[in-house]
Amino acid sequence: MSTMYNSIKEEAYRCNMQLPQLGLVLFTFGNVSVVDRQQGVFAIKPSGVPYEELSPELMVVVDFEGRVIEGNLRPSSDTKTHAVLYKHWPEIGGITHTHSTYATAWAQSQRDIPIFGTTHADHLTSDIPCAPPMDDEMIAGNYEHETGFQIINHFDQQQLDYKEVEMILVGNHAPFAWGKDGMKSVYNSAVLEQVAKMAWLTEQINPNAARLKPSLIKKHYERKHGTNAYYGQ
Repeated sequence: MSTMYNSIKEEAYRCNMQLPQLGLVLFTFGNVSVVDRQQGVFAIKPSGVPYEELSPELMVVVDFEGRVIEGNLRPSSDTKTHAVLYKHWPEIGGITHTHSTYATAWAQSQRDIPIFGTTHADHLTSDIPCAPPMDDEMIAGNYEHETGFQIINHFDQQQLDYKEVEMILVGNHAPFAWGKDGMKSVYNSAVLEQVAKMAWLTEQINPNAARLKPSLIKKHYERKHGTNAYYGQ
């Protein structure tokens, strides 16, 4: 059945199917959403449905309050977190949440991921932030809704720009990543997992490994993202 939400449902489906292909999820431990800003809605994976059973038609469309607009299944249990981020960060087009192994291990350790190398610096110029564990009052309240504010508040406190740092670890929980569209959010989620793995290995080899020096951070970030960027075609 054709609806006005077909394109975001198709994109959300394609993005979600990338997660098992990239090794970012086990069973149903993850979700991707894709937003339609003009209509004020986003499409997200239905809760607990195995990836091999998904189809574009099964994607659930919800508004920025987390209310179901179209779909017969319950949306992901993380839907309210996505809704809060879309509502408060107007320039993101897609969000990916996984429990990928290495990124989640850093989140469980409640540590930022240090910027050790140029792979990290190709994507951002700071450590990957880890928001502190949620307060008891927030946990007892509207938990998934509050997770969105846990992320936003940490960015505000650390004076980070969500348009430059497109990923975060939620302390004792797992990573979230976002981007200009769904596929960019999946890409950022995969980059986060790879950087988390390399940082962990770095600390095993040398527990006193030094952070990447500022000149190399600047060079690698700007060759991809600066005004005179020359990486790629």
